[in-house]
Amino acid sequence: MKIAYNESEILTGLRSDDPAVQRKSFERVVNHYSERLYWQIRKMVLSHDDANDLLQNTFIKAWTNVDLFRGEAKLSTWLYKIAINESITFLNRQRSRHNLSLDDGAVFLSEKLETDEYFDGDAAQLKLQKAILTLPDKQRAVFNWRYYDEMSYEDMAEISGTSVGALKASYHHATKKIEEFLKQD
Repeated sequence: MKIAYNESEILTGLRSDDPAVQRKSFERVVNHYSERLYWQIRKMVLSHDDANDLLQNTFIKAWTNVDLFRGEAKLSTWLYKIAINESITFLNRQRSRHNLSLDDGAVFLSEKLETDEYFDGDAAQLKLQKAILTLPDKQRAVFNWRYYDEMSYEDMAEISGTSVGALKASYHHATKKIEEFLKQD
């Protein structure tokens, strides 16, 4: 029997003095958000294995800092923020480790996508993914949130700490860049 997810109940459990109640509440958080966070991370880093590692890092960071969560935003917003920051940090470390510029990083990720055994898209999907990879990390996150997740600009603003107007502009620029990329050939 699956227990319904109630965020206020979960938050009460996470703030409990009883470690067993805290762990059970956090387990419910992990079960509720794992798939959504995995796909958010996966859209950024492309690799299944890297996404799994970053998802685990996201939950470890959330668990170790749960006492710092003030509840001013939704728990999902806080988790998305951690996941995106982990993804961007990971991508920056990869670029640095491989001594790549932003443009070279897109080529590196594109090659990674082409060799990913878990990618099951057709040629059009591959081309779209390559176009998305040409975007800067934060712009790519905004595009993915809006295009794939149909996330509201208000929710994006909470996660990213960016104004709604700036996010709309970022999405507009991202779609123009993708459009130009897709027109090539």
